[in-house]
Amino acid sequence: MNPVWIIDDDRSIRWVLEKALGRESIPAKCFSSADEALAALGNGQLPQVLVSDIRMPGSSGLDLLRHVKEHYPDLPVIIMTAYSDLDSAVASFQGGAFEYLPKPFDVDQAVDLVRRAITQASHHNGAPEETSSVPEILGQGAALQEVFRAIGRLSQSHATVLINGESGTGKELVARALHRHSPRRDAPFIAINTAAIPRDLLESELFGHEKGAFTGAGALRRGRFEQADNGTLFLDEIGDMPAELQTRLLRVLSEGNFYRVGGHQPVKANVRVIAATHQNLEDRVKEGLFREDLFHRLNVIRLRLPPLRERRDDIPLLAKHFLQKSAQELGGEPKRLTDAALKYLQGLEFPGNVRQLENLCHWLTVMAPGQSVDIADLPAELRDGLDNSARRDMPTNWSAALASEADRLLAAAPGQVFDQLTRQFEATLIRRALNATGGRRIDAAHLLGIGRNTITRKIQELGLDDIKGDSEAT
Repeated sequence: MNPVWIIDDDRSIRWVLEKALGRESIPAKCFSSADEALAALGNGQLPQVLVSDIRMPGSSGLDLLRHVKEHYPDLPVIIMTAYSDLDSAVASFQGGAFEYLPKPFDVDQAVDLVRRAITQASHHNGAPEETSSVPEILGQGAALQEVFRAIGRLSQSHATVLINGESGTGKELVARALHRHSPRRDAPFIAINTAAIPRDLLESELFGHEKGAFTGAGALRRGRFEQADNGTLFLDEIGDMPAELQTRLLRVLSEGNFYRVGGHQPVKANVRVIAATHQNLEDRVKEGLFREDLFHRLNVIRLRLPPLRERRDDIPLLAKHFLQKSAQELGGEPKRLTDAALKYLQGLEFPGNVRQLENLCHWLTVMAPGQSVDIADLPAELRDGLDNSARRDMPTNWSAALASEADRLLAAAPGQVFDQLTRQFEATLIRRALNATGGRRIDAAHLLGIGRNTITRKIQELGLDDIKGDSEAT
């Protein structure tokens, strides 16, 4: 397997990406400049995916992209950019980049993006998708067994599926399993997070564009629907899709064809759509934020993924698996949780769900002093909850305060109690976590066990943008 090339003049970025890809058994090779990478290409070396910063001394990432697209048009290129370089990012996207990755980025998101690029390249070259890199879905409890049974019942089906579940519950893993156990298993699986792409680029990302369709569109670009022809297209966070694109998606699902941006000839694509969201789409429909006819098109088969707090009996099995996986990646013997530590973990809420537990196990593999991990070896934020600065102004009797507020809402707003209490609790936790970290969102997300994109979305949803801190610059 050819390595993934990482080109960045920032040594720390190169190191983080190389280590993260190594944990996923994806070989990587680093370059400190685009000129070094161009020289390696000239010597006959070729990566399977190229990940490049956009601004570096000497040749830029855009110069490298132009060279690659001219001489190696099927080589996926991921461009990294700072938020202040959005115009350059748009130019790179329009110039044929597979995707752009805004800095600072979530490492898991970056690895997933590289994996998707590898999948696309392998299918383009006629190679089958490597299933060894696809993580298992583990669980013995009744809640997850229902999901397993549904995947089995759908194994001979091409039906559209809507997956509901909180962040970190494994929605994409289930989507991949549905694809892998379907008649389309030998065709591409293409995943896209509709909430992670700027709305002015999402149409081109989904449907592609013709050469010359707009300024900077120097070449024809195949969108995700074309890439997924005869396979499966996974649309994550479908509830956040802009209204105008909901209309286009409905037309594709109804008619089976679409037009590229700037195109005049319909493009036909035989695609199975699997959509996922953390939101209640029925509520979004009532609020006028999601088309009812599109909802019914997507809601053919619905799967609900339980949060980790509803499958606490699976925590020992999952923890053992993640500790073994981390030990294998880092080299060494897997660590073992004591019975007391396991019982303690089973009592936690895990707002970040399975992803949070996996990150915890990796942390323990690196940071815990001995092979046997007890409660005292867990991160301080899990042992002690939020620190003193984060607990400031919290009620001394939190349970009593919640009960009092619930009683008030039951009388004043019946039917809305759960949603309002959940929003209040989430808002309080996020405020306290941001206070505890001085407004640093990445650190606050780590404290809460959720991803950076998740905390950013929650801050917007809960109207917490007034909190001062590093905002998007973290």
